Amino acid sequence: MAQEIERKFLVKGEFKPEVFKSTRITQGYLSSVPERTVRVRIKGEQGFLTIKGKGNHSGISRYEWEKEIPLNEAEELLQLCEPGVIDKTRYLVKAGEHTFEVDEFHGENEGLIMAEIELKTENENFIKPAWLDKEVTGDDRYYNATLTKHPYTKW
Repeated sequence: MAQEIERKFLVKGEFKPEVFKSTRITQGYLSSVPERTVRVRIKGEQGFLTIKGKGNHSGISRYEWEKEIPLNEAEELLQLCEPGVIDKTRYLVKAGEHTFEVDEFHGENEGLIMAEIELKTENENFIKPAWLDKEVTGDDRYYNATLTKHPYTKW
């Protein structure tokens, strides 16, 4: 099984001068139960289907399976998703040996900016840029599947 090890942080301050790539992302959920989420994503001109398992006790690690699918199939599957869609721009920012994925949310989640970093182990060291704020790893409110039901602008 593929294991995703990731930490999430809120973002404060200016990160955009450090961006080397950005992509618009739209995604919805066929299933958003905590034990397994099934996500359909359109990232630029590519479609993806992703299944994620429930996180471990720390919230840092969980099972993840992802497969690229044709764009037209992703568009069709989005029509079957649960109510609520995530619309965001993803920015890639290098920090030492790692790349942060910084998501700036739009629509009902406008104002939320989060950074994620994927690691090889839960205890791996990494550079923390000045624009990183509070860590929200394991806080269910910040999961994209939760944000479709309880948008940031309504907190």
